[in-house]
Amino acid sequence: MAEKKTAKKTAAPEKAAAPMEKSRVRVFYETEVVPALIKKFGYTSVMQVPKLEKIVINTGLGDIKDNQKSMQTVEKELAQITGQKPIYRKATKSVANFKLREGMNIGLKVTLRGRRMYDFFDKLVSIALPRVRDFRGVSDKAFDGRGNYALGLKEQLIFPEITYDQVEKIRGMDVAIVTTAKTDEEAKELLAMLGMPFKK
Repeated sequence: MAEKKTAKKTAAPEKAAAPMEKSRVRVFYETEVVPALIKKFGYTSVMQVPKLEKIVINTGLGDIKDNQKSMQTVEKELAQITGQKPIYRKATKSVANFKLREGMNIGLKVTLRGRRMYDFFDKLVSIALPRVRDFRGVSDKAFDGRGNYALGLKEQLIFPEITYDQVEKIRGMDVAIVTTAKTDEEAKELLAMLGMPFKK
């Protein structure tokens, strides 16, 4: 019995230490952004302050829907970029003109939450977007009216995980940033404070 108790005591500190590590963006949000948003919008509770809820990345496979090897290559690239295994999106109905059958894989989707979401956002605004050719900032007109922001990327090469020589084809993706903000103004302020480079 004594040995079991000793084992539990030594294992406890490891469990307690794991949740301590937070993403750089998450720490910045809690220490700098939350107080700034409370001051700007006059929130009466911390719970009212908008935050990132999830980031959804989508890429289409329509041009390679019959090529299993190419689809696996795109899946691998998206997994490298996001740090999470993508899921296939299937056609909901058949369209003869596009040689599309119901149930065919026509896209890939990744939904990021928590630590991976903050890490991806950090990489997007700090590394990937500045690598876009002739980059002058992202549009501030891509909000949906409910505090969510959509961003289109033309190539996967802007991400540091992707090696140019191993890319089969330049492929774009859509990034949807979902926030808890009630208005676009609050969402824009949140993203701007977190480092999103909007055009001036």
